[in-house]
Amino acid sequence: MSAFALTLALFSAGLHATWNALVKVAPDRALVLAAIAAAHVCGGLLAMVFADFPAAASWPYIIASTLLHYLYYVCLFESYRFGDLSQVYPIARGMAPMLVALGALVFAGEGLSLTAWIAISITSAGIMSIAFLRKNPLAAGGRTLAYTFANGLIIAAYSVVDGIGVRLAGDPLGYIAWLFFLEFPVVLVIAARRYGRPGGIELARAAFARAGMALALLGGFLSTFSYAIVLYANTLAPLGAVSAVRESSVIIAALIGTLLLGEQPRWPRLVSAAFVGTGIIMLATVR
Repeated sequence: MSAFALTLALFSAGLHATWNALVKVAPDRALVLAAIAAAHVCGGLLAMVFADFPAAASWPYIIASTLLHYLYYVCLFESYRFGDLSQVYPIARGMAPMLVALGALVFAGEGLSLTAWIAISITSAGIMSIAFLRKNPLAAGGRTLAYTFANGLIIAAYSVVDGIGVRLAGDPLGYIAWLFFLEFPVVLVIAARRYGRPGGIELARAAFARAGMALALLGGFLSTFSYAIVLYANTLAPLGAVSAVRESSVIIAALIGTLLLGEQPRWPRLVSAAFVGTGIIMLATVR
């Protein structure tokens, strides 16, 4: 994995961790998800000004990824409702790198060296270990586990789809632009469900004030840049390796909580970070 691709993936992970931290403190998560989708749409519209129209070969992937992202938003919202994301969501994120590597092998013919497979396995294990810091997340209810595993599969699926599609687009920025723009129904659906009734405007204003929408929109734009960067990294390095580094955002977020917010337990999080760091260093040495 080249130093440039590794740097892009790590930067994307840092942005991803930051916007997840912003989401964590928001009292109205539906509005935050709407703000994130709205930021994606705005980012897509802006990118269209500078990008070429994606090649025809990439459009089946854009459409498939768009539908997968709709499912991702549903599962993410339901996970917030029924599960403790600090436990079950790292499992979904930790599942993704191995599934992406397998998907890239099957659908893109992208083989990896033994060292790369070991590195991805170590990274995934380190990410998933965050879920086991306080109690066994597998003891959660069936609905929670269903959304957890569904999220992992969806994350892996759209990562593989986008990794292949962005390589076929001709202009990666064009692929990114249209993928983000097509998230606009998410904003419309949330707005209609929450505020499409008498008095909805007043409710929306109160919710915007309560949710701290400036932070929510900031999180949205960080999310936009984060995924745009990782899509570009997919054109430079194996999909499984990029996914493993990018999903280390879960560890980065845990370290933010430990080192800056004083969250506990401290040492198990540092051990998890050490595992992920080892995997990333191994990936950096693979050519």
